[in-house]
Amino acid sequence: MGVEQGRVLRAPEGFLEPALVAQVRTQGLDDTRRHFLRQSLLAASSALASTQALAQTADPLITTPSLASTTLGQGVASRPYGQPSQHEGSLQRRIAQGLTKTRETSVSFTPLQSLWGIITPNGLHYERHHHGWHDIDPRQHRLMLHGLVKTPKVYTLDDLMRLPTVSRMHFIECGANTATEWARPAMPTVQYTHGMLSCCEFTGVPLSVLLDDCGFDRARATTVLAEGGDGVSLTRTIAMERALDDVIVAWGMNGEMLRPENGYPLRLVVPGVQGVSWVKWLRRLKVGDAPFATRDESVHYIDTLPDGSSRQYTSIQECKSVITSPSAGQRLLGAGRYNITGLAWSGRGHITRVDVSADGGRNWLPARLEAPVLSKCLTRFNLDWVWNGQPCVLQSRAVDSTGHVQPGIAALRALRGSGSVHHNNAIQSWQIDASGEVLNVQLG
Repeated sequence: MGVEQGRVLRAPEGFLEPALVAQVRTQGLDDTRRHFLRQSLLAASSALASTQALAQTADPLITTPSLASTTLGQGVASRPYGQPSQHEGSLQRRIAQGLTKTRETSVSFTPLQSLWGIITPNGLHYERHHHGWHDIDPRQHRLMLHGLVKTPKVYTLDDLMRLPTVSRMHFIECGANTATEWARPAMPTVQYTHGMLSCCEFTGVPLSVLLDDCGFDRARATTVLAEGGDGVSLTRTIAMERALDDVIVAWGMNGEMLRPENGYPLRLVVPGVQGVSWVKWLRRLKVGDAPFATRDESVHYIDTLPDGSSRQYTSIQECKSVITSPSAGQRLLGAGRYNITGLAWSGRGHITRVDVSADGGRNWLPARLEAPVLSKCLTRFNLDWVWNGQPCVLQSRAVDSTGHVQPGIAALRALRGSGSVHHNNAIQSWQIDASGEVLNVQLG
């Protein structure tokens, strides 16, 4: 499977300055050698002997100049489009073999365990395709808006970029994120359990501006159908109330144009709603007076309940959180002080609180919510923690601005059963054994 193990976590030695660390480590020289050095008649020999003694006992990373500090570096713009360090080669999106029949309809997972803050770099944004991705010529691409409007229009990308523009940060999560964990722990790292999740700054024109530009029928219109330009012409219904609120027709992501695998040149941004509604390669918007009940929303992306019935149009991504470090696939090297960190999000508003437990949910401590804390956006949380070296179970539990509290897996199963696929927002448990290894577990 090519499991990403993540960074090894180390307990800190303390808070000594590097020079003081070097001094402490050189105090191991025995008295005889120090006496001999002091009594040497040749100052040059004495200095050389001292240098050799230090080289044998001091940390070479502290006392030896690095190559970078003694040579000329590379020139400006030697790489016209910047790339990560060669030492970060393991930081990459990964696929799980067997999830789909072909790679063109598969998923690549974001390495949440190795990211900082809340923004996902464009090159690590997760992918989910139904018919593969395309690199479409923006000069040839068109967006049509029609249906219950006074003046149907066809827009070029240049047309759209002349209209009022906004930039907003939002998370995007696949409705099937954490799907493998409904019945039992199945995936070895947080990249695979929760990695169909990313967060970016999206730039584009509000959908409300386009609807007003075409003069939509305010008396009759209740929905908008969005259609993509891929081989399956993926389509989703968007409620008019949401379309007029915060939906964006976007061309930009994190300060640059969308990547082809993320919908270049146009995609829909539907904050708080499952990723399948964020239609990529957007080519058509149709205003209607009822849900369009397309294949992708009437028989797919539904929730199977314990009695065999199904819930449709359950597109909101509910309040959820996960500890990204320490997390499964990592190992703690010895007892001591660590920082527990993770992400929390809600499709209904902003995160107001995250609690963390180190004893499987018996006791909880409030984590720090790091700024910014935005609506329908990832929120980073941190908690200082001292591990005593004994086995334990880490959990996080989020609360959003509507008062919704993230449920445990047992409570969610009691309501939804264990045969579902989508919208699993249960509390995630990570077990740390006495060796420091972190494992994916479930507590009933």
